[in-house]
Amino acid sequence: MGLRIIKADATEVVAELDIARKHMQAAGLVHGAVFCGIIESIVSMGASIAARADGRTVVGIENQTSFLRAVKSGTLVGRATPLHIGKTTQLWAAEIRNSKNEVCANGRVRLMCIELPTT
Repeated sequence: MGLRIIKADATEVVAELDIARKHMQAAGLVHGAVFCGIIESIVSMGASIAARADGRTVVGIENQTSFLRAVKSGTLVGRATPLHIGKTTQLWAAEIRNSKNEVCANGRVRLMCIELPTT
């Protein structure tokens, strides 16, 4: 996808994406799956970092993304923060802003914490 990670820890993940033709749907707008993918990616990174502190990892169990503003060009910036970090589940919120710093998508992802596989 071309996502660049700017910051990633257990309290915040920030990433950027320069929009290219490959991110567009037929009408010339950024495809909704790109917004979903950014949100899922940045949330999963932060949640995984938080879970590893307890010897666990995470798997997504719910992703709800809302599309608020159409985007045709520029750079998208996604930011994810935890709403709840528990032993068995986590809930994270994320928003994506365009080059004008306007929110163009937001979402929540719920994740289940599981034991890390042993090898």
